[in-house]
Amino acid sequence: MENLTASFSQESLGGTPLILTKHNKGFWQVTFDNAPLNLFNPEMLSGLELIVAEMQNNPDLRVIVFDSAIKDYFIAHFDIFRGAEILGKKTKSGLAPWFDVAKALFDSPVISIALIRGRTRGVGIEFAAACDMRFASREKAIFGQFEVGVSTIPGGGSMEFLPLLVGRSRALEIIIGADDFDADTAERYGLVNRTLPDAELNVFVYKLALRISRFDRSITGKAKTMINARTPAPNMADMNESRSVFIASNLRPERKPVSQKLLAWGIQQDGDFERNLGSYLAKIGDDISK
Repeated sequence: MENLTASFSQESLGGTPLILTKHNKGFWQVTFDNAPLNLFNPEMLSGLELIVAEMQNNPDLRVIVFDSAIKDYFIAHFDIFRGAEILGKKTKSGLAPWFDVAKALFDSPVISIALIRGRTRGVGIEFAAACDMRFASREKAIFGQFEVGVSTIPGGGSMEFLPLLVGRSRALEIIIGADDFDADTAERYGLVNRTLPDAELNVFVYKLALRISRFDRSITGKAKTMINARTPAPNMADMNESRSVFIASNLRPERKPVSQKLLAWGIQQDGDFERNLGSYLAKIGDDISK
């Protein structure tokens, strides 16, 4: 959201690929800058944990916007090469890694907004879904929940969040279909609040966040708490079960040919596979069976 306001402070969160900009006491912006793909790796998780800690200890903060410095990727997906580092990490909350961040975003009186531009797949959708609001570039946002297509299941919250956001039938389509879909479809299904022309997205989200930052925090927080109480919430026991099945699915020997095919196609490289992942998965079964 550059050039929209004169922020009074900006800092990299020590050793992590997150940049924190404080536009005013009530409005913070967190930018993912983990080139080339914005993979969800241990450093990104550590940065989110730091943000959550600061968010919980700041009585003036009203709204926080998450965006990306990488134009083609909001969050590409989980870093499969470093998954064990994330899954085995101990958290102060005692909850599983990432779930503590998702729960903190949901429970906090601070309003969280995802400004989505670029590819948003796997845990990228799960992060966006954990935020209170989501706004996407009509031309440049691409979504995909591809885990079933690579012989596992989502283990970071989509099994729980997506049915609440888009309904059962569309959650089945997104998760089991495992294909990419565009921003207008995401809006129509209820995954994002709305799409906007890319040239208007930053200004719209900035103005909304700035507006919220000027309201009475006790009232914005109370309104969120009351809405949460009147809305079905993801069940932590269900999320833990999904995480366990995700881990078990990845460890099956039958999945080895799938992993080999993903490596051959160029997973976690900024190339044609990562840019067009959904279309590749249409042929993954045929290729593996040969």
